Amino acid sequence: MWGSCGLRAVRARGWGGVAGVRSAGRGAEPPRATGPEGKQINRTLLMTPWLFSDKRIMCLKSNNITFAYSYKMKSYRYVGMRLYSTSTTVDPKEMRTFQALAYKWWDEQGVYAPLHSMNDLRVPFIRDNLLKMVTKHQLESPLSGMKILDVGCGGGLLCEPLGRLGALVTGIDPLNENIKTAQQHKSFDPVLNKRIQYKTCSLEDIVEETAETFDAVVASEVVEHVNDLETFIQCCCQVLKPGGSLFITTINKTQLSYALGIIFAEQIAGIVPKGTHTWEKFVSPEELESLLESNGLLVQTITGMLYNPFSGYWRWTENTSLNYAAHAIKSSAQVETEEYHTKTPGIDGQEASQN
Repeated sequence: MWGSCGLRAVRARGWGGVAGVRSAGRGAEPPRATGPEGKQINRTLLMTPWLFSDKRIMCLKSNNITFAYSYKMKSYRYVGMRLYSTSTTVDPKEMRTFQALAYKWWDEQGVYAPLHSMNDLRVPFIRDNLLKMVTKHQLESPLSGMKILDVGCGGGLLCEPLGRLGALVTGIDPLNENIKTAQQHKSFDPVLNKRIQYKTCSLEDIVEETAETFDAVVASEVVEHVNDLETFIQCCCQVLKPGGSLFITTINKTQLSYALGIIFAEQIAGIVPKGTHTWEKFVSPEELESLLESNGLLVQTITGMLYNPFSGYWRWTENTSLNYAAHAIKSSAQVETEEYHTKTPGIDGQEASQN
């Protein structure tokens, strides 16, 4: 999308992973700091030595010493290290780009204007496809009771309209500045304040605690900003309930998207700030569909989206050479198969044991 924003997970095809470098020192145990009473203070819960290079182990030693003398700083350093050492999808370079724009999310005439306008398409797209899965719904709150995860929620531009439709929305974003903006804006509406919760984290950070929790996961204008797209899709699948829906809007990887999305939108017209997008991270519908289906997600719809920079409006189109939206459903059969093989050894396994 010309004005697409939001944080995307990291992609295996070269966003420069931010996970720690594996090194040989598996047996080494990092030193523990000692408090005023001589008790050891364990600061190594998330600091497995073999996840880091030698330089980063030295850095952890320094951090442990600092913790011993500055207890008030420990929680902030702990959170920061966890974010950058465990996530393989969040790109630090992308974070710096969006950090500078964190206070502009709710300026409908500013850099995020295309995202405000995109709600006219993506909100009905999500609503209508979710309602196909239910037999009854309330007219005033059609998504009542549904749990939706908005990944890379930014300032909450999509969370709020989904919340107004009755959904219980969880918005996550690795940038704390974005979450603060989203929190502040929803606080003006008591109803939204109850229906929406925000959390500063990456998708990987919540996979275990929210496995098979959500009826829908939304990654709108996100996947073109991530480092490891395959890991990102896997995580999306894991937090979805069987039969749950994944919604994605993103930009196709074509010569036209480079000419209009990068050259024109960023460098000539200034529709979005320079450096917002990296063309190499764009993904084609075919590649996305292959990733989805290889992770047990059955693609239902892929349709094109076209933005008019002069009118400021979006419309649906059959042409997917620029922007497009995708809807996929998590296969219930895959989950049942996995449970069966967990409880009952497979034929292949028996043959292997006999051999």
